[in-house]
Amino acid sequence: MNDETTVRVTPSTGLARQPVNAARRTLRDIALDHAGSQGSAPFLIAPDHAQEPGRVLSYDGLLREARALAAELKARGLRAGDKVALLMPNGYQTASLFVGAMIGGFVATPLNLRSSRAGLAYALDHCDCKILFTTPAQSAELGEALPLVARKITIETIEVDAGQLFPDAPGSFEFEPLDENAPALLMYTSGTTGTPKGVLLTHRNLVAAATSVAKWHGLQPNDRVLSSLPLYHINGQVIGTLTPFLSGGSIVAPHAFSVSSWWRDVEAYRCTWINMVPTIIAYLLNAAAGAPPRRFPELRFGRSASAPLPPDQHRAFEESFGVPVIEGMGMTESASLVFCNPMQLARRKYGSVGLPCGVEAFIADPQGRQLPTGKAGEIRFRGPNLMGGYYKSPERSAEALDASGFLRTGDLGFRDEDGFFFITGRLKELIIKGGENIAPREIDEALLLHPAILEAGAVGIPDNDYGQEILAGIVLKPAAQLSEEELRAHCMVHLGRYKTPKFFAFLPELPKGPSGKVQRLAIAQGWTGRA
Repeated sequence: MNDETTVRVTPSTGLARQPVNAARRTLRDIALDHAGSQGSAPFLIAPDHAQEPGRVLSYDGLLREARALAAELKARGLRAGDKVALLMPNGYQTASLFVGAMIGGFVATPLNLRSSRAGLAYALDHCDCKILFTTPAQSAELGEALPLVARKITIETIEVDAGQLFPDAPGSFEFEPLDENAPALLMYTSGTTGTPKGVLLTHRNLVAAATSVAKWHGLQPNDRVLSSLPLYHINGQVIGTLTPFLSGGSIVAPHAFSVSSWWRDVEAYRCTWINMVPTIIAYLLNAAAGAPPRRFPELRFGRSASAPLPPDQHRAFEESFGVPVIEGMGMTESASLVFCNPMQLARRKYGSVGLPCGVEAFIADPQGRQLPTGKAGEIRFRGPNLMGGYYKSPERSAEALDASGFLRTGDLGFRDEDGFFFITGRLKELIIKGGENIAPREIDEALLLHPAILEAGAVGIPDNDYGQEILAGIVLKPAAQLSEEELRAHCMVHLGRYKTPKFFAFLPELPKGPSGKVQRLAIAQGWTGRA
């Protein structure tokens, strides 16, 4: 199999489980190891259906393209550690450039396709990239942002599903030396206020993160994931791409999530696990409403992260499709996973993000002291996957990391008697009505019990009497109808008078970040009703 074969691929079944090699300290070490032991095995599979290329990138092909990219960039004057930016939707070449740049010793810098003009310009200026790879589809927003960038950047416009971009490197070419502490990935966090923060992650961070996930899920070279999450978000980057890369498995990577092709790809490519966010789960459930349950014998599990998964949707998905879903939580600053539920189904807890995965974690009071079991506070953690700091921002780094090296996450939650962690909200998103703390998630889950509601997001808005009142953004299922009076009556039953939202905003969709996480503050900012 070469790197550009049109195929219907099945997982390799003759590959033994590969233990994590202590000598594999960088992504390049891993690439060289795989090329030597299973070079013809598939790494990336671009599906073969409408508007998809039906192409496979083998481990040999990935290393060859990484060498060709490194040789080309070196000829253009770039050196190890220079930033290589990507403003591209998912596709064959996006994945090849993303992993290949890091193998070559450069710092991959994927930029958010949903950024505002000012946000994109800020990231381009701040990241110090020497070259930007983009596609014709991004020309308009890039053209608006570039005049705001003070420095010169080489722009390379390519097709997202192009084959190998540059000629093979000459036989005499050698990669520059690469250390595990070398930077590998610069990722800008999304948010609704303030300038983005550049999270700088090393090869050590990324290998530690991918190793933790691979061990937790028991991934082997014959495992194959279906992941459509964007490569400009840490979940799609580390869980959906680098974890299969580390374990020697393969990825089915469509351009974007599609309800109509999701299960078809699972069956056609014999996927053994699926990488999702709650939004994907909600849309798959809605599409299956009224249909008999389906079963997928080769699918071992699904995983959900990036935003809380409502327990009722969690159970409904498993009943509808027969696929156990393992919920977890990660952050850009942690190179993905921080908590995850056990793979043993009897030990999972619905509504919990799980147990610490490769990290130390605790619940802190405002002074940073550890709180006892059951008490709510801020979640803090540290581990080998945690960033050393934000790029060119020592002040923000000092604010985020305490004196012991634990990250102040800004997430509110508690730890139960079994050591499981539960998320109740964000510090900045906590609703404080009349002095009472109200977790937005509690309101979301009550709203989602109504059969007409597809998505919901609650947020606090200013109020003269209570300090804050509750606004709920609502997305109805297609063709569903629901009056505000009916909705208020539903909330009174499930939430009581005090926690029933005062205002409802019926929206075509909820504002979300690249991970699918609801941007609650954006709901409040877009509110034009009475307050």
